[in-house]
Amino acid sequence: MDTSPPKKTRNIPCEDCPLACSGHFRSLEPTELEFISGFKRGELVSDAGSTILLEGTHSAHLYTVISGWGFRYKMLEDGRRQILNYVLPGDFLGLQGSVLTEMQHSVEALSDMILCVFERNRLFELFERHPHLAYDITWLAAREEQMLDEHLLSIGRRSAMERAAYLLSFLYERGAAVELFPRKARIAPLTQQHVADTLGLSLVHTNKTLKKLGDRDAISWLDAGFEIKDNDKLREIANWTGLADIARPFI
Repeated sequence: MDTSPPKKTRNIPCEDCPLACSGHFRSLEPTELEFISGFKRGELVSDAGSTILLEGTHSAHLYTVISGWGFRYKMLEDGRRQILNYVLPGDFLGLQGSVLTEMQHSVEALSDMILCVFERNRLFELFERHPHLAYDITWLAAREEQMLDEHLLSIGRRSAMERAAYLLSFLYERGAAVELFPRKARIAPLTQQHVADTLGLSLVHTNKTLKKLGDRDAISWLDAGFEIKDNDKLREIANWTGLADIARPFI
């Protein structure tokens, strides 16, 4: 794992934000855009495998993912890792540290990433001056809680194959909603170890489980990820209704 600090830049004006131009997120009012432009302090360019936030540390910044993707995780003292969730374009990172003073999880880049950087100490100014933006942050936090509820249900009650089907369908639908993957049906980069650490299964059990999904012609295994061949079948196996198609907020 690369723990070197990401490189700081400032190349993307808020007025030309690729998230705002994508049509997948709610439009910002002129006053909101002006505030966010002043709230922003630049961008971080993070290489795949680098650590963006580290559990137990204090960070002076908050981040919005502009491009690329990564994952949130916690580690046990013996080195075992649990991946909690995945971070995609539009996701807001570091809020937990604003409330609890230090991070209770880490965030690692799966691919090369670009993130907007915001000053943590101006967060209360946002709540005071822009209630709609404050609501957006509350919405994002509630949405994260909703996703974690579904993940916990999956680990606690779904079978191994149902868990794997849910996870891959979940990543496919989240990625498709923000056009993350150039080839829409391909989830990459993602290894079987990432899947195992998300599902709470051994690598051997994960390999056998994914092979069963392949035998059902729902997915195919690639060197650096997976190809979704039948998302409807994955949802049926997982007994999952899928994600709602809405224009969600971002900061």
